[in-house]
Parts: sequence; C-alpha cells; structure tokens
Amino acid sequence: MAIFKRNSGSSDGASPHASDPEYGNKEHYTTGTAGEMVVGSDGVVIHQDGSHLHRGLKSRHITMIAIGGAIGTGLIIGTGKALAQSGPGSILIAYTAVGFLVYIVMTALGEMAAWIPHASGFSGYATRFCDPALGFALGWTYWCKYIITTPNQLTASALIIQEWKTADEVNPGVWIAVFLFAICAINYFGIKFFGELEFWLSTIKVIVIVGVILLSFLLAVGAGPGPATGFQYYKNPGAFKPYIGKGSAGKFYGFWSSLINAVFAYLGTELIGVTVGEAQNPRKTIPRAIKLTFYRILFFYCLSVFFLGMLVPYDSKDLAFANKATARASASPFVVAIKIAGIKDLPGLLNACILIFTFSASNSDLYIASRTLYGLAEQGHAPKIFGWTDKRGVPVPALAISALMCCMAFMNASNDSKVVFGYFVNLTTIFGLLSWISLLVSHIFFVRARRAQGITKDQMAYTAPFGLWGSIIALFFCCLIAVTKNFSVFTPGSYGSFDWRNFITGYLGIPIYLILIFGYKFIMKTKMVKPHMADFYTGKDVIDREEEAFIAYEAEKKAANGGKNGSWFYNTFVSWLF
Repeated sequence: MAIFKRNSGSSDGASPHASDPEYGNKEHYTTGTAGEMVVGSDGVVIHQDGSHLHRGLKSRHITMIAIGGAIGTGLIIGTGKALAQSGPGSILIAYTAVGFLVYIVMTALGEMAAWIPHASGFSGYATRFCDPALGFALGWTYWCKYIITTPNQLTASALIIQEWKTADEVNPGVWIAVFLFAICAINYFGIKFFGELEFWLSTIKVIVIVGVILLSFLLAVGAGPGPATGFQYYKNPGAFKPYIGKGSAGKFYGFWSSLINAVFAYLGTELIGVTVGEAQNPRKTIPRAIKLTFYRILFFYCLSVFFLGMLVPYDSKDLAFANKATARASASPFVVAIKIAGIKDLPGLLNACILIFTFSASNSDLYIASRTLYGLAEQGHAPKIFGWTDKRGVPVPALAISALMCCMAFMNASNDSKVVFGYFVNLTTIFGLLSWISLLVSHIFFVRARRAQGITKDQMAYTAPFGLWGSIIALFFCCLIAVTKNFSVFTPGSYGSFDWRNFITGYLGIPIYLILIFGYKFIMKTKMVKPHMADFYTGKDVIDREEEAFIAYEAEKKAANGGKNGSWFYNTFVSWLF
C-alpha cells in the first residue's frame, strides 16, 4: 500500500523543486511504492512512474460525458425500428421501464465508484468484491464489445457522408480512414483534450435533442405547417402493434421486442464507470452525474418517444425502412415526422447532426476500449505493457492495439465482408447487457461485504437509493432480457423455420462469457471473495491524497477569485442548460 509524504525541503514548507524550471511551482509528493507524484498547476496530481492515469476530467466534462453516453443513435435513429415493430404505446412503456432499470444500474455503480474511484473501472470492482474470474471475463468481453462497436460507429459515419457523396464517387473506406485517424489523434493528445472536445460534442448533442423535442411538441399541438396530431395515431392505427403474431400474443411480442430495443439503446450509459480513474474530485463529481441520470432519461428518452408516438403512425410507409441497418438521417423517425409535417431542408441539417453523434460515439468508444485494456493490465489480467502510460497519462500501448483492432471497419468497404462484420456486431451486443449484469452482481457483493465489515452509510460518499434489493430485482430483469433477446427465432411464424444464424450470433456471447469465467477459475484456482475478506482499503489512501490536493487547490483558487469558481463562459452561458 502506498504511503504519501510531502517533501518539505525547507522550514517554510516550500517544495524542494520549487526552483527547478522543469517543475515550476508544483508541490511534490512521494509514495512508498508508486514513485514520485506532483500536483500540477491545475491542482491535478501527476504520477511520475509511468503507470498511472491523470485526473484531467473536470466536473463539467464528467457531467456532459455522462449525458452524451445516454444520447446516441439509439435514441435518434433506433427508436424508428422500435416504433415500426411495436407501436407508440409499447415504446413509451418500454423506454420508461428500461430507463428506471438503467437508473438502478447506475446508482449501484455510483456507490462503488464513490468509495474507491480507481482506474480499473467496474471490472476492478468485480475482481475486488466478487471474484477475480468475473473481473477477468467482464473486462475482456467489454473490451471486445468496444473494439467492434467503434468500427461500427466509424462505418455509420461513412454511411452518413454518402448522403452527400455516394459510394461510387468516394469509396467509404476513405471516410473510415479519415475518421479513424481523427479519433486516434484525439485520444493520443491526452485526457484534457479528449475531455474538452467530448464536452462540446456532448453539448451539441444535447442542444440537438432539446431542439428535436421542442419541434416535436410544436408539431404535435399544431404549431407547424400541418394540423395538430394529438393522440390520433394511438387510436388509428393503434397504440400497440402485433409483431410476428396476431391478437394479444402478437401485441405482447411487440412490447417485448421494444423492451429489448430499449435496453440496447441505453447501453453505453455505464461508460462513466470507466472515467472514474481520470475524474477530478471523483467522489463528488461521479455521484452528482449519476444522480442526474434519472432526470436525463426522463427528459431525453421518455419525452422523445412520447412525442414520436404522436407524430408518426407505426404503419407509415416512410418508416418501413427503419428496420434496415443504416445510420442515415432518413432512418430517423424524427425525419419522418418532419416530412409528414411538410418541413423542407431540416432533414439535411439533422443528417449533419447525426454525423456528430456517430463521430462522438466512435471517439468515446475508442477511449473506453483503451482504458478497459489498461484496467485489465493493472489487475494482472492482461500483459503489463498495456498498463504503461506516457507523461500525459495516456496508455499508449492499450490505445495502439485498440486502434489497430478498429481497422475491422474496413470490412464494411466490401459487400462480401460486410455480412461477416454484421455477425460480429450481433455477437458482441450481448456483452453490453452482460456488463450490467456483472455490475449488479458486484454491487450485491459490495453491499454484503460492507455490512459484514461494519462500514455504515454515514461513512459512504454515496449510497444507492434502492440498496441491495434494487440490484437484485434489476439483476433478475437483466438476466431475463439477456435470455430472451433473440426470442423471435423460437416464435412460430417469425422466420418460417428456425433461424440458426441469428440464434448462434445472438446467443454465442453468453457461453463465451461463462467459459471465460469458469476457465479462469479452473486455471487460476480463484475463489469467490468472502464478505468479511473483501478489500475496501488498498489504494484508497492514494485516491484520498489526490482528492485532498485537488480540494485544497480549488479552495485557494476560489479565494483568489473572490469566492467565484469555474469558467465564466461555462457558468454564464452553458451550465444553466443542463
């Protein structure tokens, strides 16, 4: 365990390196095992041993990354597929119910992250509080998910460009190469640059969604070119659409398919758990961002699907293409609503906004992949080389191998290999849901352990409002959805015969996950962590010192600014929006 000491080279407490031009006016700390660390000019502790991330994400970065993680193509495009399959009533109920499920998952993560916000992410919590085998399986499957998701987002960006430049004019591989180079450069420039860029990209995403919601409201009440729609589409063609069946059974199938669509639309909200190792003052910023998650879900998702059901009938011919795999603006049900209302030119503008969505998603997905691999190396679950960081705290080897794997996006430049890549995407989508399951299991073990060791709620920086039982109930529903996510292959009349390709690619992720868990247990002879033996304190002192240094810096900065703190531009023009 690292022990920190402040070097006071003189009686007045001045740093022994104060006159060293390499360090400037920086205070130095040393650790017994982790080497030297300094407090930079922005109050952030910088480790000098080449194995630590730097806490360069400010509170506003974390807040907006959390918002941006919950807003993506799953909302602005994926809702079209859900509406076409299930009807407006089904998607409203489904997206609201799954939103509540997401909130429970996020609060469970928040309780663990607020206690020990280390760089291993949530796979580290699984290792520490549940079983190293679970941490191993969670980390590697989560990394696999994002090295597939990132190329998929790059491909989506290239498809959007085809709205202006067709594939015959410019090969989509060119755009994929351009976007891949861009996100690699952004991630390589360091966490501060990444955080600032993602902050503004997420700000644009929020403004776009707020604008879409306001426009939808105006169209619904008749303030647009056409008449008020109200709830007419709930009556004709109806609120619930039968799917792969007739009558009540078909309507239930439709609802359940929308529930599954909602789950995969929300996947990515947990990415805030990967940022905890680079967050400034994480015990304050992480719980704050997670508490706001519920309101963001209520506003962005629930309001969006509510108005969408008022504007577009599920049997609209313009919505028929929504079941096809495309990320163009024409696949967005909001574009369909705009066309029905007779508003011109907006679809092109929305297409440009969707391009920002997909680029931001690919950028953050590569970030998650590199930090997940770094966390695996830190736990000893991956080669040590992936745990090395440069002077800016960037895990360069982990970033390099993750970026190299993203070259799979070039498979989509060929029609033959595009089919194979589609199988990869279907295979890895289940890993996102399995990460929620693992998070909930880790939280259940975490709560049992802290109760066994006498750690009270008063000692916690944040506790999940629904506690142990909330995680148990959410775990049940996550497991149920995981098992039934491809229920259509078993349903009579869905494909005419058993669809073995869809079955294999849809469910193969589950046995892979279980093989990783039990294979690791068999080889490494690991055992589940007993509640009274769980490690709540290793590494906590390091984080405590980092937090103390940052709080002291913020207090000095606030006093020097006459009691004001933060960016004037942000506080004046941006923060009130969120």
